[in-house]
Amino acid sequence: MMDVRRHAGRKALLTFGLLCGIATVAFSQEEQKQLSGIRVSESNELMEQLKNMPFIEVGKGVSFQARNKTFGMTMRARMQSLLEFDLDEDFHHTMTDAEVKRIRLNFEGYVLSPKLIYSIQLGFAPNDMKTAPNGNSNVVRNAILFYKPNNHWNFGVGQAKIKVNRAHSTSSSALEFVDRSIVDGQFQLDRDFGFFGEFYHTVAGPFDVAAKASITMGEGRNWGKSSSQSGFAYSGRLELFPLGSFKGKGEAFEGDYEHEEQPKLMLGGGISYNDKATRLNGQTGDFLLNGETRSLKSYFADLVFKYRGFAFAADFMGRACSDPLFDAAPETAIFAGKGVNVQASYMLPKHWSLALRNATLFPEEEIRPVVGYKQFNQTTLGITKYLMGHNFKVQADASYNHRTEALAGYDRWQFRFVLEVGI
Repeated sequence: MMDVRRHAGRKALLTFGLLCGIATVAFSQEEQKQLSGIRVSESNELMEQLKNMPFIEVGKGVSFQARNKTFGMTMRARMQSLLEFDLDEDFHHTMTDAEVKRIRLNFEGYVLSPKLIYSIQLGFAPNDMKTAPNGNSNVVRNAILFYKPNNHWNFGVGQAKIKVNRAHSTSSSALEFVDRSIVDGQFQLDRDFGFFGEFYHTVAGPFDVAAKASITMGEGRNWGKSSSQSGFAYSGRLELFPLGSFKGKGEAFEGDYEHEEQPKLMLGGGISYNDKATRLNGQTGDFLLNGETRSLKSYFADLVFKYRGFAFAADFMGRACSDPLFDAAPETAIFAGKGVNVQASYMLPKHWSLALRNATLFPEEEIRPVVGYKQFNQTTLGITKYLMGHNFKVQADASYNHRTEALAGYDRWQFRFVLEVGI
């Protein structure tokens, strides 16, 4: 009897152990499934987070994109640190300039659709933030929204550069000298608020054409309200690419860093008419005195050629005004005249570049007593070390100035050094 009870107890214990084992295995499998599900869910969530992380590329900024792809933005920043020494004819030191010349912050992207493109540029260096003659702040450089229905057309409204000449359309970060020439400094139209349009088309084979036009307020950037006496500025430009487009939009970058394997040429020309301008240079310069206005006509012609490291550019610019002098202010004049700039460069091994430039201003005869010379010539020799293209480079140049029939003394020599860093 005792043996029967023992046998039954062992059997019950064995059955209980077997059930516990089965339950444990079943629970373990279910737990593994749940854990596996959690891991898959976490992995998917991680992948989604990675997809929406900012995309960072050195030299091309930090890019963001919304999950539903209704918004995209690329943020870029750059700075230029300048050191300059000026000397007189006897090589005596006259001036030292050490400053952060430019600090720029750019936001570019699209909203709602890739066809709606925005561009914002802010400037924070003292040179960028100089107060406008009417007292307005000058931090905002570009603030424009473009509608691009296809690859041929581009329409914009807002504040942007007036793309009427090569030299000033080229960004200050894309130069092969420390700064632009004295010719561009005198005749450029800079920025304005208004309506902009661009057209791009391939005529035949490699032959490309670009046309750009704008109707703007005429007073320059960040101006705001205009008087009823002033008119608008009407500008247009035509560009021809008979040998095809440049690599990486190379017409907008000085020097042949991309090393064109085939000859590339751009021929461009532009005009601008500023009706009843209220500032000395139209979109730039001081107020005209006593509420006076002047209508200004500006004209531009330029070319760019690049081939296997060699780059050549030439610019012809001018401004016409029927009455450039002011009876109430005989020491003030609108710079009516013309200018010529010619420059060439060659890319050396290890991303070094040598460049030579010659620029000359020719004021009209009636304003020469005011500007103080018959001709102003500047010859500049520049050297550049590209560490990461135009985004990270070190530049130095030396200039010799000469004024014909100068009415006063002036600095003859100029030595400049600049460090450009951009992300």
